[in-house]
Amino acid sequence: MGRKVNPIGYRLAVQKDWRSKWYASEQEYTKFLHEDLKVRSYLKKKLYTAALSKIQIERAWNSLRVTLFTARPGLVIGRKGSEIEIMSSRISAMCAGRDVKIDIFEIKQPELDAQLVAENVAVQMERRIAFRRAMKRAIQTTMDFGADGIRIRCGGRLGGADIARAEWYKRGKVPLQTLRVPIDYGFAEARTTYGIIGVKCWINKKEEIEKPKRETGGGPRRDPRGKRSRAPQRK
Repeated sequence: MGRKVNPIGYRLAVQKDWRSKWYASEQEYTKFLHEDLKVRSYLKKKLYTAALSKIQIERAWNSLRVTLFTARPGLVIGRKGSEIEIMSSRISAMCAGRDVKIDIFEIKQPELDAQLVAENVAVQMERRIAFRRAMKRAIQTTMDFGADGIRIRCGGRLGGADIARAEWYKRGKVPLQTLRVPIDYGFAEARTTYGIIGVKCWINKKEEIEKPKRETGGGPRRDPRGKRSRAPQRK
């Protein structure tokens, strides 16, 4: 059996950040954890059509800050902020009456967000579109928007087959062991008439290489081969 590692957890504190930011004692830790799970489940169901990519939860003494990363902020806010008020009151009831503040961040390019790409493929499969066509279309769109690489994997009763199997397509470079490469990961489930089909997506966004600073002054120069060369002497 292969040992699978979650790509988000593998990169925590290197290039990814925690999605729950709070500290709790031993007595309150389990309570806070289950509250977070309830809040995430509620928001995912309510904002299923709003292209919700990530939910970040921060806790202070008696307050809760929920940050939503979405590609359709208009659906989340609602008319004159009515949806925000409804969600705030519901989340406050789940979290023992704490003060709740909801922040919304818009995702400018949803085609480069792995979670949204996986959900898009899952929605197409629920609408009875062929899974190969949905996967290839998502790959082509992501590469057109400037990604360095993408990999999509679908597993389950593909095409209504009696035996479950997995198929995947890849284009470009997707190095999963190199931590400096900005890999984004997303997972979604397509609830079809044949059963649940899992969709995983890895996207390699362009790596930003830091340019070395140019040395100034008349000190010793560095040779590209690693040797030290003396500064030219004036006669």
